[in-house]
Amino acid sequence: MNSILDAYKGKKVFLTGHTGFKGSWLSEILLLAGASVTGYSAAPPTDPALFDILGLSGRMNSIEGDVRDLQHLREAVLFAEPEIVIHLAAQPLVRESYRDPVYTYETNVLGTVNLLESVRQCGSVRSFLNVTTDKVYENREWAWGYRETDALDGYDPYSNSKSCSELVTHSYSKSFFAGTRTAVSTARAGNVIGGGDFAADRIIPDCIRAADAGEKIIVRNPWSTRPYQHVLEPLSAYLLIAARQVLEPEIAGAYNVGPGDEDCVTTGELTDLFCSAWGDGCSWENRYDGGPHEAGFLKLDCSLIRMKLGWHPAMHVGDAVRKTVEWTKARTAGEDMIAVTDRQIREYFGVEK
Repeated sequence: MNSILDAYKGKKVFLTGHTGFKGSWLSEILLLAGASVTGYSAAPPTDPALFDILGLSGRMNSIEGDVRDLQHLREAVLFAEPEIVIHLAAQPLVRESYRDPVYTYETNVLGTVNLLESVRQCGSVRSFLNVTTDKVYENREWAWGYRETDALDGYDPYSNSKSCSELVTHSYSKSFFAGTRTAVSTARAGNVIGGGDFAADRIIPDCIRAADAGEKIIVRNPWSTRPYQHVLEPLSAYLLIAARQVLEPEIAGAYNVGPGDEDCVTTGELTDLFCSAWGDGCSWENRYDGGPHEAGFLKLDCSLIRMKLGWHPAMHVGDAVRKTVEWTKARTAGEDMIAVTDRQIREYFGVEK
């Protein structure tokens, strides 16, 4: 995987959503690879935030802005003159989308339109990647993984807005970028875990908060099955897609990015793995709350990215949980978290210090 990082040395990369969990990890990877990184995002969504812990505002060109603001976003893209654009900015939570569907659609759909329009007017962009979600598919609760050719029809406002974002990207690709020097792809990833995620309504951050407080972990729905993976897994795939389509525009398209079947586990099983990794008598209890509709069973068929790009997951879910606990306990111990984060990145990509 070292060659993935080599491809970004000296490259200008524009990244939306860089203040979020995935965006902060991706920013750190790109900085480690020697890229020139411009980020465009709202303020960090949590307090504490990985973005602040890594001191990223002083280590990259960080622009605070709203993807719903076309003029500001366009000015930022034109000023940065990027070769590669990766779109992560989103309202990413299912439950929040029920509370505020209008904001969710505005951010996830209009935000995508605004970024694509900005890219269309910027002559430097060779590669555009829109990161969506495994939840874009019409969920039929079937036992096999969804393929990229399956119907897009997310149920809840978050999932549906991401389905719309996929359709917007596909339309722009056909209408404006076909036959140009700009390759356009989307990546549909599953649930990610890793150090530095402080979001509400996510199982591993909930586990960490309870374990830190010496309390029992509350699990809302231990039976739901999700394709959990460490955050470095999909980020490596995004970097691979975005770099490869610069040289091979014919590979552009939609890609599922997820773990192997053996790592599609229930929330209860994931919590068991966490309790084992954390130790100290950590335990959980089922407190099913009904809650808004969410898919019960969801996994992806990732044959396409394996066949076309040779990408495959490198970390099992148990290892992902252990890495998350390792990062969290290092922060509690007062370690240098840039060094800890960089060490995990180097270990994953097989890079010498």
